[in-house]
Amino acid sequence: MIFAVAALAAIPATASAREKLAPEDQLAKLLEGRVAGEPQNCIPLSMARSSQVIDKTAIVYRVGSTLWVNRPEGGASSLDDDDILVTKLSGSQLCSIDAVQLHDRSSHMYSGFVSLGKFVPYRRVKGE
Repeated sequence: MIFAVAALAAIPATASAREKLAPEDQLAKLLEGRVAGEPQNCIPLSMARSSQVIDKTAIVYRVGSTLWVNRPEGGASSLDDDDILVTKLSGSQLCSIDAVQLHDRSSHMYSGFVSLGKFVPYRRVKGE
């Protein structure tokens, strides 16, 4: 089974005139008001509503109200927020042993791959 998951735009078009945040700052802003949970080996990709690539840093999957952050074990330097993620699965879960191919959004040419690491869930702090 093959899933192609398009990365979401990291910054709205209206913000293009502003300076782009550094990748770690971009990730921190995305995770504001959330607390990290216990890292997991797999997530149910079939329930993922979206994904977002943080340049050279991480892939963030949204499953329900939880953001699952994956910092790849290998190839993170290839991550580009304008890439399309192509994942080949043998089941309905995305796991830390899987690899994700990266394809350029404009040319659709292969641009690299990442070897996934563990998935860290970030959930909203209760009362917020």
